[in-house]
Amino acid sequence: MDNFSFWYTAVLLVLMTAVLVMEVIETDIAIFTVLILLIIGGVIDVQEAFSGFSNHGMLTIGFLFIVASALQKTGVLNQLGDVLLGRNGSVTKKLLRFLPPVSAISAFFNNTPIVAMLIPVVRFWARRNNMSASKFLIPLSYATILGGTCTLIGTSTNLVVHGLMLENGLEGMGFFEISKVGIPITLFGLAVISLFGHRFLPERKEPMTQLGEMTREFVVAMKVEEQYQHIGRSIEDAGLRHLRGLFLFQIEREGHFMTSVGPEEKIRVNDRLFFTGLPETIMELQRTPGLCLLKDVPFDLKNFDSDNLRTFEVVVSANSPLIGKNIRNSNFRSTYNAVIIAIHRSGERVKEKIGDIVVHVGDTLLILAPNNFMQRWYHTKDFYLVSRSVEVSSKPRWYSYFSLCILGIMILLMATGVAPVLVAVSGSALVLILSRCITSEDARDSVDWKVLLIIASAFGIAKGISNSGLATFLAQTVIQMVGTLGPLGMLGAVYFMTSFYTEIITNNAAAALLVPIAISVGQQAGIDPRAFLLAVAIAASASFATPIGYQTNLMVYGPGGYRFRDFLKVGLPLNISVGLLAIAILYLFYF
Repeated sequence: MDNFSFWYTAVLLVLMTAVLVMEVIETDIAIFTVLILLIIGGVIDVQEAFSGFSNHGMLTIGFLFIVASALQKTGVLNQLGDVLLGRNGSVTKKLLRFLPPVSAISAFFNNTPIVAMLIPVVRFWARRNNMSASKFLIPLSYATILGGTCTLIGTSTNLVVHGLMLENGLEGMGFFEISKVGIPITLFGLAVISLFGHRFLPERKEPMTQLGEMTREFVVAMKVEEQYQHIGRSIEDAGLRHLRGLFLFQIEREGHFMTSVGPEEKIRVNDRLFFTGLPETIMELQRTPGLCLLKDVPFDLKNFDSDNLRTFEVVVSANSPLIGKNIRNSNFRSTYNAVIIAIHRSGERVKEKIGDIVVHVGDTLLILAPNNFMQRWYHTKDFYLVSRSVEVSSKPRWYSYFSLCILGIMILLMATGVAPVLVAVSGSALVLILSRCITSEDARDSVDWKVLLIIASAFGIAKGISNSGLATFLAQTVIQMVGTLGPLGMLGAVYFMTSFYTEIITNNAAAALLVPIAISVGQQAGIDPRAFLLAVAIAASASFATPIGYQTNLMVYGPGGYRFRDFLKVGLPLNISVGLLAIAILYLFYF
């Protein structure tokens, strides 16, 4: 290419990096703008620019968003957070418990679906335990990246390098050949993230109204049944002491009320637990196995389908026939085809059972009813106000089992290679939509189109860097500068050049650009290029410093509420330290 294309591309890359670091405009707009400017400058043609929009990896991520959302809506993922992260302990202890199994799984399965599945798990767990998801999502991405360096199939980058080695007449990479470097750097990286890295991450909680003077406190009473798993355990051990958005203020036992409930109080069968809290947390609570709202409710509250039923809030008017009647005798269910879940009375904490509460003017009732409830009763004189409450995803239990089977089949197809990854993932998404595990509208809404735009645009920019000659020029210049330092210097140059490109043009593109240069370095120095090629594979995967360098970083960028500099603060030191360790191990093994 001519000098214009070279300098034009270089200037655009510098400006793009500056804009992303300073966060002048949103990431997707900045990257897509550079893509368009590369077309206008003649560096790439239209086909090269938009080839990324049909890339299998990008499309796979899009369908994975749908699969993950369907699993979340069926409730199958909601309890996984407690298993992986636990309830007690510091952030360090939680990360030491959470990250190693994630890395181990990522060594044998593609890390993209792992992150896609676990993002909603971490967010749900964080909301439920009043924790900040931003402390866990970047570590989640980093753990899968590190795990991917442990085997040949751990990440697509390893397979790209393996394929290019075969194309160039070299022996391909063995299944565990990269493990001798990948396992030590994974253990080192997980320790750094768990012990130190998370301290530099922001503590950004999802916006949610906390209980306080200005918050509507709904009261709900739950009866403890024999199948409740925490019978005989204390309130503290059962996890009922520090529920997010809920407060256990009273227990009724054999007709006696205990208003000062201590953390050591044991739970017994037939206890009635009185909670006050927010609609969303109350709806989560009533789905707990062994905690029952009312025996005569016409809807099965643990198996209701949120596509057909949803929650509403109604304010009782002065003309309502409910006034002066207790809820049990008000015929509310038969009259309105709805069930009262909880009640709010301004300035007063209601202590009776739901069925015994006498309705007053101005009471706000949290109810579960068919979707058409608002249309039917919006203009009635029975209520001052009818409004939609929080939307809580729920499906009958068989949906959970069915969606779990689909997930298992999808993983099996990908692991065995019976079907291409894109076919396995898109087919699973289609089955989940057709089976109504997720509606087509929710499926469309679940896709993070900004992430897909960034990934697709990055492929076009990578092509521009290659076409302009910028990639080759920079790589050769750096290698010439360190050639006198021998194999160690050249190994370091290849590694950090790959790492640099990975941060700005994505991992697979960087690997494709640097493999021929790595082979050339080995040949010119009269050294077996194998160590240089392994350095490319690891450096192209171990991308921590920017959100655009690796697709899992992009996937957690929005859900974690991160800024570009959050990745720099934690990822740049990790990039350097992991790189130095990898170079030292490669040098010891090969030189």
